[in-house]
Amino acid sequence: MILYGASGHGKVVYSLLRESVFAFFDDNPTLISFMGCQVTSYHPGFKENDLVIITIGDNRIRQKVTNKVKHYFGIVIADSALIDHSVTVGKGSQILHNSLLQIEVKIGNHVIVNSSASVDHECIISDYVHLGPNSTLCGNVKVGEGTLIGAGAVILPGVSIGKWCVIGGGCVVRKDVPDGAVVVGNPSNRIK
Repeated sequence: MILYGASGHGKVVYSLLRESVFAFFDDNPTLISFMGCQVTSYHPGFKENDLVIITIGDNRIRQKVTNKVKHYFGIVIADSALIDHSVTVGKGSQILHNSLLQIEVKIGNHVIVNSSASVDHECIISDYVHLGPNSTLCGNVKVGEGTLIGAGAVILPGVSIGKWCVIGGGCVVRKDVPDGAVVVGNPSNRIK
């Protein structure tokens, strides 16, 4: 497997896959080695049969990079994650340490479910979403494309979060959030 993104999130994913990581792709031309692996700029012919995971936490950058990659994408699931057999996980997604995905959850493509995140029954998580560490999505929550749910945020049952939103760390969201909103606080308050 090849990881695209030689930085902090790349270290986290590398720690899950150590022996199966062949190299890193990165856009920084000064990097030649990272975590003991070769680093090279992206080239579609480089190990073209290896799977790639985009290990970049920023949702917009991850989407941009994904659009230029011609390799097939893998899926990363930590051994410590608890995932119901009915859950679907899209290509390029990463389910990290101690995450919990309950019955009939749908995870889109290139989603990061960070450490100890909890996603309850029938939630739908769209492409390029990042669920921060210890975030909690109660049942039937919908999260739109590109949204960031901050560390420790809680989304109450049945709430819909729009596309490309930012939900601040520790926030408690009790009502729907429109596209592009920035929400903070407990109870949540839209600031943008």
